[in-house]
Amino acid sequence: MQVNPPVFYISAGLILLFAIFGVVFAEPAAAVFARVQAFIVADFGWFYVASVAGFLVFVIYLMISRHGDVKLGPDDSEPDYSYLSWFAMLFSAGMGIGLVFFGVAEPIQHYAAPPSGEGGTIEAARQAMVLTFLHWGLHAWAIYIVVGLALAYFAFRRGLPLAPRSPLYPLIGKRIYGPIGHAVDIFAVIGTMFGVATSLGLGVLQVNAGFNYLLGIPVSIITQLLLIAGITAIATLSVFLGLDRGVKRLSELNIILAVLLLGFVLFAGPTIFLLDAYLQNIGAYLDSLVQRTFRLYAYEPNPWLGDWTLFYWGWWIAWSPFVGMFIARISRGRTIREFISGVLLVPVLFSFLWMTVFGNTAIALDMSGVAPIAKTALTNLPVALFETLAALPFSAITSFIATLLVITFFVTSADSGALVMDTITSGGAENPPVWQRIFWAVCAGTIAGVLLLAGGLQALQTAAIASALPFAVVMIFICVGLLRALQMEKEGSAIDLSKIEPAVADPDLSWQQRLASLMHHFNAAQIANFIGVTARPALEAVAAQMRENGFSPAITEGPDRLDLKIPHGERGEFNYTVRSRSYLSPSFMWVERPKSASGEHRHFRAMAHSSEADQPHDVTGFTQDQLINDLLNRYARFRQTRHITGPSPA
Repeated sequence: MQVNPPVFYISAGLILLFAIFGVVFAEPAAAVFARVQAFIVADFGWFYVASVAGFLVFVIYLMISRHGDVKLGPDDSEPDYSYLSWFAMLFSAGMGIGLVFFGVAEPIQHYAAPPSGEGGTIEAARQAMVLTFLHWGLHAWAIYIVVGLALAYFAFRRGLPLAPRSPLYPLIGKRIYGPIGHAVDIFAVIGTMFGVATSLGLGVLQVNAGFNYLLGIPVSIITQLLLIAGITAIATLSVFLGLDRGVKRLSELNIILAVLLLGFVLFAGPTIFLLDAYLQNIGAYLDSLVQRTFRLYAYEPNPWLGDWTLFYWGWWIAWSPFVGMFIARISRGRTIREFISGVLLVPVLFSFLWMTVFGNTAIALDMSGVAPIAKTALTNLPVALFETLAALPFSAITSFIATLLVITFFVTSADSGALVMDTITSGGAENPPVWQRIFWAVCAGTIAGVLLLAGGLQALQTAAIASALPFAVVMIFICVGLLRALQMEKEGSAIDLSKIEPAVADPDLSWQQRLASLMHHFNAAQIANFIGVTARPALEAVAAQMRENGFSPAITEGPDRLDLKIPHGERGEFNYTVRSRSYLSPSFMWVERPKSASGEHRHFRAMAHSSEADQPHDVTGFTQDQLINDLLNRYARFRQTRHITGPSPA
């Protein structure tokens, strides 16, 4: 086991108690869920609305401010994934199942029963798309950005554990490693569990409706529980394959299937009307953004607010540790501006296109009398999508693709959610045992089944809203901590971390060494030889000595680089890297070689950096002892910032 015991055992225990309560006392549980939802909507609706509005303003400020130039990692880091893979993983882990489930159901239901005014009219159709865009637009992704950006910044640039507690370091310092930090991580795990379970429950309702339409399989709770068990089993295979081979490949498959289905409905339906509606819907959404953001129906109380807007805000907040940590893991090396603009705009525009194509198609079919989709949505929400597809050509094929799409989204959500919960409960470890991820994937499927047993859709909504309340408070402090850290970085003080002096002096280079290093231009082979002959023995000597003291360091080798990793449990992991970098060869200064200048004369240097957020520094020409001292300087800072004393590796 590789876990942070307080977080792992308390989170698992609370989830187990909830599962037992939901199974043994299904009917009382349903009544409790209803009362909890009514209480939160009545007394905390204003808090959800104000918080979500504040998160959107905060991320837009960071995007346009000077903080946007800061990289999520060392200044020379580069993104791990291409834009296509990055966007595919963002979309699939973010809102996949929900888009398929609500793509038709939400617009057509707002059209049939709007919060105000008469249903079934042209005005109701316009309002339906604005309300749908409100729930699936900028606010949702701003919530994800707050958590994802903070996690990526503090983990990749400041060297703190990849855990929700880390962004609070500027506020409470070393206490993030105590009970306060444990509580924050537990809130994040609970919120993630119920957020993912809500999505899985909605997905199973949609899959059951699809199988009923395609194969005549009855719609029942027994069928839904069997589907949860089967698809969760498939998700365990993706867990074994890992992030790059499992989630990444399934995410790319999801995008292909989604684009195929979207393209078919766009061109088989009223194409010109849909393209016109897409632009008009965006304009109407932006025009009413401020008014709709703050509308709480204070003067005309309306249960619609709790059933829709507050449910979505709670759902997105509950999902934010999950999606936030996932997008943080795949966004190392991007700037804050690139991160926010990419995450805020691309998935939003795609979601708007999806909602317009499916929602406006369903509304058009209903208004023209081709299919009574509005009536279906009011009585049987999951069937609305298949009734819409039935009114278009090749309905059996498209319905099969839609069902398959929900299943693949189900698998990626379960796998990604298990990855995030395992990362939190293991103290930010990058590669904990596979069985721990399987445990959390099975838990998510189990909770989804329990919620379906204890109230169905209403229980799913209550779980999302209630589990999000404590973490919404945590997110406010995350914003404050991130802003304080960025302000201190602008002032050149990199929060408290860089103020700690190394315990060992900088390597004592002779002036002859320094002059020789500055005057000589090394080629790629010479730097490769330095890494193999000098750097590798130095890192291996440190690793061997640490193993004698009970630690478990690991040395990994990549193209033109060496990495030494020293895990410290919940206190994080120390990394020290030596790698070759190429530069142009001007006469007066070094300039990093542009990718387009591969044919020009270049020289190479050996650059080192650590997880302590120091800038890459030149170690070309160091002896083994000097390189070891440089490594120990950074490691001493790591131990002091984590308040690690004594010889224990924990």
